[in-house]
Amino acid sequence: MNKYGRQAQEAWKAASPTRYSQIQNPEVFFTKLGEEAQDQVDELLPKIAGPDPKDEGYLEKVGRLNAARNQAEEIVRHDLLSPPETEDGEDEYVNPSIQEYLNSMAEIDKMREQL
Repeated sequence: MNKYGRQAQEAWKAASPTRYSQIQNPEVFFTKLGEEAQDQVDELLPKIAGPDPKDEGYLEKVGRLNAARNQAEEIVRHDLLSPPETEDGEDEYVNPSIQEYLNSMAEIDKMREQL
C-alpha cells in the first residue's frame, strides 16, 4: 500500500469508524484507492506545473514542481481519499465499492480541462 492508501485509510478510521468497519477487505480497498490516487497525481502534475520557462533556474524549477505536486496531491486527497459523506448519517451507509469513489474522478477531469 502506498502513502496515499495509508493516508486514506487513516482518514477513514478517524473520520468514520463505522464506515471503515464495513469495508470487507480494507487492505485491498485502500491499496487500490492509493494506486488510483498515485495515477491521478502523476497525471495532474505536469498539467499543473506547465512547460519549463526559458530562463527558469534550477531552484525555481524545483519550487514550481514541488508546488504543482502539492496542488495535485491536495486535489486528489480532497476528491478521492476523503471518506464519503452521507446526509442521513452513518447507519444508512452501504458497504463501499471502490468504483463509486473512483467515479468522482469525473470532477478531476473537469478541473484538468480548465488548466
